Amino acid sequence: MKKLLLLGLSVLSLSSAQAGNDHVPVGARAAALSNASVGIADVWAMNNNIAGIARLEKPELGVFAENRFGMKAFTTVALVGAMKVGKSGGAGVELYRFGDKLYNEQRLGLGYAHQIGMVSLGLKADLMQVHVEEFGSKRVVAFSFGGQSEVVPGLVVGAHVFNLGQAKLAEFQDERIPAVMTAGLSYKPGKKIMLNVETEKDLERDADFKAGLEYQVIEKLALRTGFSTLNQSASFGAGFKVRAFQVDYGLSTASRFGFSNHVSVGYKFE
Repeated sequence: MKKLLLLGLSVLSLSSAQAGNDHVPVGARAAALSNASVGIADVWAMNNNIAGIARLEKPELGVFAENRFGMKAFTTVALVGAMKVGKSGGAGVELYRFGDKLYNEQRLGLGYAHQIGMVSLGLKADLMQVHVEEFGSKRVVAFSFGGQSEVVPGLVVGAHVFNLGQAKLAEFQDERIPAVMTAGLSYKPGKKIMLNVETEKDLERDADFKAGLEYQVIEKLALRTGFSTLNQSASFGAGFKVRAFQVDYGLSTASRFGFSNHVSVGYKFE
């Protein structure tokens, strides 16, 4: 187990670049906004802030893939699905995998959210597995809680806590999955512009400030950009709507590590 942890820590040394078993938002829309997504209600809220799925009107599916810094070991794929339950609830599932054959992390997540008036609250459970080739695997369960509230029309405040109980990965040096707390807002002053700002605090890292801007050029085309202070990174991207499909692409760059590519495809059942 000690060797497993030492090898795992070599991967976690890049956690400042948002690789490893920290909580990282999924979806190319979020990536293009430098992951300033805690106030957004879309299918990717299944990962990014579970409260957001309560505001979905139709069942949705999404597939996401990203490669960070041009390294195969830093590849992530995810499949998410969410649907409305009753008049004011939402439920969803997530499958997630990061890494390669030598080191990888996998998650199966189930979540539920409920809306009361303008407030949405959600809870999610993740079965997480960390695997290191030749040294075996470790499984833990992590719980997440999120909330969103539209305080005035067009302004949504969101908060999310990943891994509420700091699930223990190993007894050696009391190794635990990091708890990550995020809070921010999403503001739409009109139909064409969305401005997101948020702060994120991993208990093992400095706080990160993130901001993202989305501009709806036309009904079927959106342009996005953002920045993150912790990684000194910038991001750019675009989203295209084709009938029931939503196709998004994001490109992000971190000053110390290089470029990352993100792509996702979503489908909304009418």
